[in-house]
Amino acid sequence: MNTHPIPTLTSPRLNLRAFRPADFEPMAAFFADPVSAYYGGPCGREEAWRKFAVYSGHWLLRGYGPWALEDRATGAYVGLSGLWYPEGWAEPEITWALVPGAHGQGFATEGARRALRAAYEDFGWTTAVSVVSVHNTASQAVARRLGATLEREISYRHGPAYLYRHLGPDQLLAAG
Repeated sequence: MNTHPIPTLTSPRLNLRAFRPADFEPMAAFFADPVSAYYGGPCGREEAWRKFAVYSGHWLLRGYGPWALEDRATGAYVGLSGLWYPEGWAEPEITWALVPGAHGQGFATEGARRALRAAYEDFGWTTAVSVVSVHNTASQAVARRLGATLEREISYRHGPAYLYRHLGPDQLLAAG
């Protein structure tokens, strides 16, 4: 079991950090919004709390997990991105989700790009995927911007999804 603190990473506009209690309110708003249907919502506050708590628990049990995304300019919590591999999942995944009001600013791509680099450089992953709902065109675009290729359609717990394969460590390094 991992007992090490969650590392803080940076990207040009984001801090990728451990979740804080204050992050719950924006996550509860996310899980109340219909956009969360691609991420297991919508749901009420009690279920949102359970989902929120899973992010920190994933770090404890796997030694890696999703980070809270914080806008470095404003300090605002804008979403999450990171490493995800719960029991029963297809493969280790790069995941992302943004709170209402944070879409369309490139935060998902920037956070996921930094998380992917960390997966390879800091956590020793040799491959990574992203599982994206067939209906979530915005996240499909993020996966493509990251250089991932559509590998196949799969069935997952929230319905049909596309499995995108990310560039491997050597390809990512070569791509810059």
